[in-house]
Amino acid sequence: METMAAHPEGTPCWADAMFPDVEAAKAFYGELLGWTFDEGSPEFGGYTQAFSDGKAVAAVVPRMPGTGGPPAWNLYFATSDVASAAERIRDNGGALLMDPMPVGSFGTMVTAEEPSGVFFSLWQPDAHTGFGKTGEPGAYCWAEVTTRDVERADHFFGSLFPYEAKRMQQDSLDFTVWHLGGEPVAGRLRMTDDFPPDLHPYVNVYFGVEDCDAAIDTVTRLGGTLQRGPLDSAYGRYASVRDPQGAAFSVIDVTTTAGEMPAFT
Repeated sequence: METMAAHPEGTPCWADAMFPDVEAAKAFYGELLGWTFDEGSPEFGGYTQAFSDGKAVAAVVPRMPGTGGPPAWNLYFATSDVASAAERIRDNGGALLMDPMPVGSFGTMVTAEEPSGVFFSLWQPDAHTGFGKTGEPGAYCWAEVTTRDVERADHFFGSLFPYEAKRMQQDSLDFTVWHLGGEPVAGRLRMTDDFPPDLHPYVNVYFGVEDCDAAIDTVTRLGGTLQRGPLDSAYGRYASVRDPQGAAFSVIDVTTTAGEMPAFT
């Protein structure tokens, strides 16, 4: 059944990650991003929401038995009709990892893998509408589908959601931004040889910080690793990192900008 989504169709609306050691994840992200956490829900496998300034910004959850590989941040895209969107996933070469599943009174979700290998989820909201805040320190700021097979990813996401795709006019970087209603909502980046060969295609979630360099110091002091950066851009100063358990993500200070906005076509 279709509902009125709190976010436009195809807008990133939530992020979570499964960890072998949830308490260690809470300690790491609590110090890095200033998050506080609720008690977790035994009914939903220990699902634990994170808060910044009292507003829900993400969640961490214990890894399910039998799940392999390093942890990864999972991005949810909003939809008003998860069943219809699941059919579009199948029709365009994606694979459903689960059928649409109600999550109590909070909403309905589905998790999938798109043809280039990126995992993601869809969220049809009910009581839980998604991020309580965005674009600030301690909160989600941006996301990029990061893959080696950009042609398949572009076709898939362009068929799944009503995106208008605009490509950056820069030969050295294959980067596309997806727009909804004229507003940028997410990006797609080609993985080059600069990326670790063992890094699986993923959605690179950016979390806001007050100081990118200080955040990098915190990441490494707590046992995480710097993968790329820090880099200056017109959007902010950012870096790609991995937490101590291996989950890849980025930190960005959106107040420290450099250069002019790039051109897109």
